[in-house]
Amino acid sequence: MVENFFEIQNGYFTASEKNKVNDVNLVIENQGEIVSLLGPSGIGKTTILRTIAGLQKLSKGKIKLGKRFLASDDIHIEPEKRNVALSFQDNSLFPNYKIIDNINFGVKRTNGNSSSINVNEIIELLRIEPILKKYPHQISAGEAQRVSLARSLMSKPDLLLLDEPFSNIDQSLKDEIQVSVKKLLKRINLTTIIVTHDSYEAFSMADKCGIILGQELKQYDIPYNVHHEPNSIAVANFLNKGIFIDVQVVDSECAVHRLRHDELGEIRGKLSNNFPSGAKVKLLLQPEDLIHDDQSKLKLEVVDRKFKGTNFIYTLKTKKGEHLPVFVHSHHIHQHEKSEQFGVKSPIYIDHLVCF
Repeated sequence: MVENFFEIQNGYFTASEKNKVNDVNLVIENQGEIVSLLGPSGIGKTTILRTIAGLQKLSKGKIKLGKRFLASDDIHIEPEKRNVALSFQDNSLFPNYKIIDNINFGVKRTNGNSSSINVNEIIELLRIEPILKKYPHQISAGEAQRVSLARSLMSKPDLLLLDEPFSNIDQSLKDEIQVSVKKLLKRINLTTIIVTHDSYEAFSMADKCGIILGQELKQYDIPYNVHHEPNSIAVANFLNKGIFIDVQVVDSECAVHRLRHDELGEIRGKLSNNFPSGAKVKLLLQPEDLIHDDQSKLKLEVVDRKFKGTNFIYTLKTKKGEHLPVFVHSHHIHQHEKSEQFGVKSPIYIDHLVCF
């Protein structure tokens, strides 16, 4: 039987009555995988990281790293003996030491992990060369985050924990650093758990993504499945990727399943869940699901239009008052104004028919 690199078994994580997550089961099968924990602020994500690092005690359950239990009902390995590095969201730098000395503290506390990484590479990757001789009070919050990350990387941990690591970094620099950090983590085979409230960051950085809502780990899967096949209405609503509309299952027995909406007509695709023919269900409709077609006979009224750079998001209104989001490329031959009629390609085909 192959041993998992990291496991949480029925873990209960508690910081307060509101800030807790119950009965978490999470597995990282292989060393070098990156996992993201996604959820709203104050839900308990940071509490999980602090508990894995040993800064808080596990309320119940087990945490295992490699062949060793870090925490259980009767075990609590001290933080300094875990070889787990936690990079905080807030400034956790030593205020009386220069930035370069803060980074070198990570080198001093290394525990023999043989990953090939050097301080100059990290400094260049995180763009912190200009601030090495400054003190923490002389740098920005985003720079402090990058320095904290550098210090954690230099400690060469067995497990790296990142708490909102890019939240204070300017957007123009954030995407580039995210790509560079992910490449580095993969190259040195460093297992990482990232906490974030940004779904784009969670999906782009991680091999697997966990959604934490209502004091539970609601879904744990590859990012593609979390996005396209959320396992509950709660997860779909949190990701805010679309709306639910009322439809009826026409045929669930054939290769291509068929649904019917009173105004949109027939909707085809593959049902993610099993429903019998005739069942009335709620279908998740995401902005990329509907295709604009000026020549289509299926017309809906435009009630809103938002410019998103490469795309517009139009909001269309059905006669029942449903508001449907639709992506249209910003280079589309013409724009549609409010109250205009907007054509939708029919019949509608959606790869993943996510229904509840």
